[in-house]
Amino acid sequence: MPPSSLPLPAATGATWLAVVGIGEDGVAGLGDAARAAVAGAAVVFGGARHLALAAPLIAGETRVWPVPFDAGAVVALRGQPVCVLASGDPFRHGVGATLARSVAPAEMAVFPAASAFSLAAARLGWALQEVEAISLHGRSEALVRPLLHPGTRILALTSDGGAPARLARRLTGLGFGAARLHVFEAMGGPRERRLVARAADFGDERCAELNVLAIEVAAEMAGGGAGAAVLPLAGLDDAAFEHDGQITKREVRAVTLAALAPRRGELLWDIGAGAGSVAIEWMLRHPSLRAVAVEAEPGRAARIGRNAEALGTPGLAVRQGRAPAALADLPVPDAIFLGGGGSDPGVLDTALAALRPGGRLVANAVTLETQALLATVAGARGGSLVTLSVARAGPVGGMTGWRPAMPVVQWSWVKP
Repeated sequence: MPPSSLPLPAATGATWLAVVGIGEDGVAGLGDAARAAVAGAAVVFGGARHLALAAPLIAGETRVWPVPFDAGAVVALRGQPVCVLASGDPFRHGVGATLARSVAPAEMAVFPAASAFSLAAARLGWALQEVEAISLHGRSEALVRPLLHPGTRILALTSDGGAPARLARRLTGLGFGAARLHVFEAMGGPRERRLVARAADFGDERCAELNVLAIEVAAEMAGGGAGAAVLPLAGLDDAAFEHDGQITKREVRAVTLAALAPRRGELLWDIGAGAGSVAIEWMLRHPSLRAVAVEAEPGRAARIGRNAEALGTPGLAVRQGRAPAALADLPVPDAIFLGGGGSDPGVLDTALAALRPGGRLVANAVTLETQALLATVAGARGGSLVTLSVARAGPVGGMTGWRPAMPVVQWSWVKP
């Protein structure tokens, strides 16, 4: 499709909405066009801090953002000159993207300022394309966990003055106490402050509510150090999960995830999730991936939640209940893994019906009954049927021999 024919939200008239990024330097940091947009607005939206920074220019009515932010309050004024103030770049973890879902680009004039990430990188001399940048505003601090690798540089935007100290304790507890932390407050303004300390030495320092935490993970960890705590990009060891033996083992999990073929933005149902290992590794592949772990046993369902938090996928949804009833009202999946309960009445049929066209289903079976079921359904519907066998070396008397695990039959299928 040529660029000129790309569909856009329908515009209803001329530009009426100005979205202005403002920094701690207030109106001094705004260009002439941005100043004119603020001064000419009949209504100016912003946080209390934004409105105070822009106060010398505001001639119209001021309204503090609704919490949570609701674009409807802005859209209701369509046709009037309206200005929305934002921190830094409105399209970098800001309100710009939210507004763009309801307002056509032709109706908006956007005046971005430097983002907090850009300001912090400039002060540190870090190349932004080589930095992991993440917003923890209203999100779990566990999201930092998968980013902790030797030599990694992380910029984390937080809106909680206690977050740097909590993250320092988290890093230290994981074995990353040598990581160097920089906390930036009020960058670009007269109250700018920077704190620097090792994670292990940070203590209980309270920071400004809005801050950027920069983390330099040590490139080398003596004696292995935090090496055991570094999450591999694929293939977590079984010992990384809290489990009671009901877990898709590492080697089989790797083949299973390859068959599930995760793609950005997709949703997985992990039915009979056990320890949640497949759902967690699915989500670790990319921040846009989502998953629902369905588990009948309450203790295991609680364990899945703990594993998700510990391994950096706090967004994993856990549905405690028995399939197929527990599958009701779940969002349509792009992929389904059936790891347990596949032979229970109605489970496989419900999963097949729920999967979106073009979606993938992968089912693993260790019992003869479920293996027979998969052979039958593969004969009727097609797909790929394989046997996975793993043997591990172990002591046999004074020597070493192979100890085979139970073979797994795997059926993978793409819905027409």
